[in-house]
Amino acid sequence: MATYLGVDLGATTIRAVVGDRAGQVAGSHRTATPRGSTGIAVTEAVLTAVREACADAGVDPAAIVAAGIGAIGPLDRDEGDVVDPANLPGVDRIPLVGPLHSLLSTDRITLHNDATAGAIGERFFGDGVDHLVYLTLSTGIGAGAVVDGHVLEGWRGNAAEVGHVTLDPDGRPCGCGGTGHWEAYGGGANIPGYARDLYDGEATDLPVDDANAALDAAAVFDADAAGDDFAARVVDRIGRWNALGVAMVVHAYAPRVVAVGGGVARNNPGRVLGPIRERLPDHVATTVPEVRLADEDGGAVVRGALASAITGGTGDPGDR
Repeated sequence: MATYLGVDLGATTIRAVVGDRAGQVAGSHRTATPRGSTGIAVTEAVLTAVREACADAGVDPAAIVAAGIGAIGPLDRDEGDVVDPANLPGVDRIPLVGPLHSLLSTDRITLHNDATAGAIGERFFGDGVDHLVYLTLSTGIGAGAVVDGHVLEGWRGNAAEVGHVTLDPDGRPCGCGGTGHWEAYGGGANIPGYARDLYDGEATDLPVDDANAALDAAAVFDADAAGDDFAARVVDRIGRWNALGVAMVVHAYAPRVVAVGGGVARNNPGRVLGPIRERLPDHVATTVPEVRLADEDGGAVVRGALASAITGGTGDPGDR
């Protein structure tokens, strides 16, 4: 039985799966992404996850036929590395393809932006759509695009870095060092800061008046669900930015489907996808696509990486 490997290097979690040519998973492993550490420490955590997934599947790493990696960016595909990831402060370079090649016996290793891997997985495991975008609303924001049946990679693998498109040139700072980027408003790591920016003294259960108090995106959405008026205003504003961002994606790539994944969307599907669906027709001059939830179990990127290994990076179900 042919054996393939998929790896997802995220800002918070590393996942690895081993599967067959049909995409059936035989072994898996997940672990936390090291933070406050070096790029080499992250590389070692990836290699450990791969070894554990192979052990879970009962296969030797040398038996792997091909491997796919979906990783946070930016990427340097020429070197096979992640470089200066905004959501892993202090890490300058994470070697991936070279160390994985040393562990495995194959040269067939593909490296993609994590959202590009998600798009490959949507195509492979879905209905083979030739015009789609996989959008991740998670710690950060990113996208992967399939246009006319072709997976867009871009120079060094950095196509569709839509989270760093400027929506407001005079807006709030982004973790990458830019200003007014979509991710600065809708990325999970930035939502607490955005809530504090919007606070104007109104009554709320959120600790937005204390910069040292613990606050995360989940708390903002939970407070909205509980009827907190201030939290509802924050979530409404995030929805407006998300609708503008998705409209930009639609005009850039003309997808038939926008599949939305990532923890922010997955944990709050109605309050995230609802405003996008409602507002998108007001901002799109072309055909409005289907907007659907993907990644309900958090495994879209690692499945996409597995699909990339199986298909050589195309995600075309006919390339099985």
